[in-house]
Amino acid sequence: MHTYLALGDSYTIGEQVPAEGNFPHQTVQLLAAMGMAVTPPVIVATTGWTTDELATAIREHHITGTYSFVSLLIGVNNQYRGRSVDNYREEFTTLLLQAIQFAGGQADGVFVLSIPDWGVTPFAEGRDRAQIATEIDAYNAACRDITLAHGCHYTSITESTRVNGTNPQYLAPDGLHPSADEYAIWAGRLATKVKATLGH
Repeated sequence: MHTYLALGDSYTIGEQVPAEGNFPHQTVQLLAAMGMAVTPPVIVATTGWTTDELATAIREHHITGTYSFVSLLIGVNNQYRGRSVDNYREEFTTLLLQAIQFAGGQADGVFVLSIPDWGVTPFAEGRDRAQIATEIDAYNAACRDITLAHGCHYTSITESTRVNGTNPQYLAPDGLHPSADEYAIWAGRLATKVKATLGH
């Protein structure tokens, strides 16, 4: 039986979506359908967390033991609060190294998801959408480079959020966070990679 630790923020816990609709739970469901048994995900995530706040929460949770695989999706709140990409690089690297430890020292067991672009959503009405997209791209470039340099998996879901970010079907009621339908897309990509990596 495989085990799964999901680290992140609102996009991991699934703000305004039933627990079974968030991407970690949907990933486990898809893996089960693929013949890979995984225990329910252990989720350390809360809406609004930045990289340093996630790091603090990880320490406070006193996570012990290791997991078959770990997902990490963090950074949108750093961008939202106007923090620098350099600061993100430093703190994301620390989190990634911690995720590798949680995966038993196996970089191959860590799966990073890119930061969604909230700037296309109705919530961003009146804001500089182009500027948000530019900043998200810069964050994701740093995220991707660090992830791949450490031998971990990187999955981009940003383009999906840009395509679907104005469609109510893919949005939660707040007009900002994704719906279960959007999370299903992420889960499909993640489950495929997990199965290909650990599928036994």
